[in-house]
Amino acid sequence: MDPRHLEHGHRPSEIAKRLEDGPRVSYLRDWVYGGIDGTVTTFAVVAGVVGAALSTKALLILGVANLLADGFSMAAANFSGTRAEIEEYELVRNMEERHVEIAPEGEREEIRQIFQAKGFEGEALDSAVKVITQKRERWIETMMTEEHGLPPISRSPEKRHC
Repeated sequence: MDPRHLEHGHRPSEIAKRLEDGPRVSYLRDWVYGGIDGTVTTFAVVAGVVGAALSTKALLILGVANLLADGFSMAAANFSGTRAEIEEYELVRNMEERHVEIAPEGEREEIRQIFQAKGFEGEALDSAVKVITQKRERWIETMMTEEHGLPPISRSPEKRHC
């Protein structure tokens, strides 16, 4: 495949810019969940109206009311769920910060075992542990993703992107 047809460039300056900008947060999952939920519940309302032989006006009123209520419900649930994820992240991060402060050798051993499980050994393992634990922020971020499986980027309950 021709490198010109890849999704992004691979020159050093392009890579540096992309990494500096950080990964993009995707809200696609929210749109898919909302779309499916809205479609299913709206179909249920329409089927009920048709089954009850109500007027076209009633069908439209109930359909629009359902669409608005469902949209508000999904938005409120997504907002609350995203806030809960952020609060969980902060709680775990505070715990890791405390652990690095109070038990740094135990935390270094966790890093060692995590990277050993990834296939690092000998000098490469020692070097990886040293580099990661030299900077507190990098150390904690590594613990967040590697030990707890929490993503290094967080979604915002206020923002919506496709």
